[in-house]
Amino acid sequence: MIRRLSLPGLLIMVLLVLGFFYMPPYRGEAPASRPPQNAEGNSDSSYRSAPAPSPLATAANSVVSAAPLPESAAKAAPHPAANPQPQPVPQAMQGVTDVDPHKSMGSRNAPIIMEVFSDFQCPACKTLYTSTNRLLIDNYVNTGKVFLIHRDFPLPMHAYSRVAARYARAASQINKLEPVEQVLFQNQEKWEISGDVDGTVAAVLTPGEMAKVRALVKGGTLDAGIDKDYALGQIYHVNQTPTTILHAKDQTYPVIGVVSFDTLHSFIDQLISQK
Repeated sequence: MIRRLSLPGLLIMVLLVLGFFYMPPYRGEAPASRPPQNAEGNSDSSYRSAPAPSPLATAANSVVSAAPLPESAAKAAPHPAANPQPQPVPQAMQGVTDVDPHKSMGSRNAPIIMEVFSDFQCPACKTLYTSTNRLLIDNYVNTGKVFLIHRDFPLPMHAYSRVAARYARAASQINKLEPVEQVLFQNQEKWEISGDVDGTVAAVLTPGEMAKVRALVKGGTLDAGIDKDYALGQIYHVNQTPTTILHAKDQTYPVIGVVSFDTLHSFIDQLISQK
């Protein structure tokens, strides 16, 4: 049976239908997205040590596609030099004047300057060191094509990375950087749990060498160099380790994360051959 609606009932029905079509949809208040935090409660969006896809996959095909850093960032120094009149440097080194000779390898006249901002407690830095940089040293540093500079960039969330940087820097002062770097990276999973950086380093040095390293570490003079590297990294906008800065023909190319040796050597060869 169909019942006839009264006039008031008909008006109510029309209003209900119109209200259905014109009522705006409800959107609940979504929680704000926040980057993951480290153990200290700091945002990992500022400093992190996770592998990232390398921009060189594209840059290797076209060198000009790699975006150079601003000239001011590439040539600025983190702090005024202690000597107001620094010694002249080879033309290839112009713009990269603050170099600790104990923390660098190769010829200063090399066509490519490579600065590696690294953290000894960073797993990705270990991967870059063991899988890429060792081959780079053999094929490019030792052949005069790349001047390699190690830069300390200890991340705030790593409890022992600065301690490890002190020991490595101290070892460099007695020309033992290479074995200490190697043992720190190879045993990273052990000392990052135990905190025994001293014992890890002692395994590859003689008692006499270790005594010198401990004296330098306790002397309290090593943090200044670490802080200078860190400040330079901030000028380059480093916010992740490893970050590699390549300098070639007045251009500066940042490479973030782990990159394979095959990709890196293709890119370096293109930079060297570029007119």
